[in-house]
Amino acid sequence: MSEPYEIIISPATLYLAPVGTAFPDVDTTPAAPWVTLGGHATFDMDESGVTLTNGQTLNVKRTLGSTGPAKVTRSEESLTVAAVIVDFTAEQYAKVINGVTVVDTAAVVGVPGYRRITLHQGRAVTLYALIVRFASPYGDSMASQYCIPVVYQSDSPAPVFNKTDMASLKCTWDAQEDPNAATEAERFGYLDEQDADALP
Repeated sequence: MSEPYEIIISPATLYLAPVGTAFPDVDTTPAAPWVTLGGHATFDMDESGVTLTNGQTLNVKRTLGSTGPAKVTRSEESLTVAAVIVDFTAEQYAKVINGVTVVDTAAVVGVPGYRRITLHQGRAVTLYALIVRFASPYGDSMASQYCIPVVYQSDSPAPVFNKTDMASLKCTWDAQEDPNAATEAERFGYLDEQDADALP
């Protein structure tokens, strides 16, 4: 019996980039301007992992002459990616509070160096493109990736500082419909699962 590659037991790495950034091939490591969520990717993520949810609201209608549904329509749908990062650097914190600017002030005589982020996010919501990269169900040496063209961070990070747990930043990336998608079906992006190596 062959290895059951279709059973996925794999961490997932998240990559963010400005909206409009081209998605790399599934076998290529994302390069700048793509950056990992968590400076050391999965090493800076909570063991709860990454959760991807396809949400929907259905309208189920029944008729007088039937006990079962006679008509079903979908009125709403959503795509969310949730994770908890434990990288508390200013650069990572900034990503989950609206992409605020990190200001790096160098040390001078008598004054320490520091990095500062502001905490007020304002009315405008920062948008990103997102990749969720994990193992392929077709082979150990191959990868899969969700390519989501437009997301925003909708969660409310609530770090806790104590003597037993890691301070963490909970984040949820909600997809926004991409008006420039090639087809209506791709407005939330797509999933690629590699099933063969590139030809030489």
